[in-house]
Amino acid sequence: MPTVLLRTMASGQKGIIARVGATGELGRRIRDMGLVPGTPIQIQGRAPLKDPVAIRARDFTLSLRNNEADFIEVTVEEGT
Repeated sequence: MPTVLLRTMASGQKGIIARVGATGELGRRIRDMGLVPGTPIQIQGRAPLKDPVAIRARDFTLSLRNNEADFIEVTVEEGT
């Protein structure tokens, strides 16, 4: 299945994290938030200027800036 960047997903879309491309401190911070390959997520919404994006993962909601979301590839569920 093709993957998309988390930043490009629309509100309400669901998917599974396929890859986290960030390295170093940013990569560690993203992984520490529980965003690792295999994690199901759903886009909850976006701020009025499209940054940040709110996502639902592991029974909590978290906000990511677009420059962080650019490093996360997601396999989108069909029909969402």
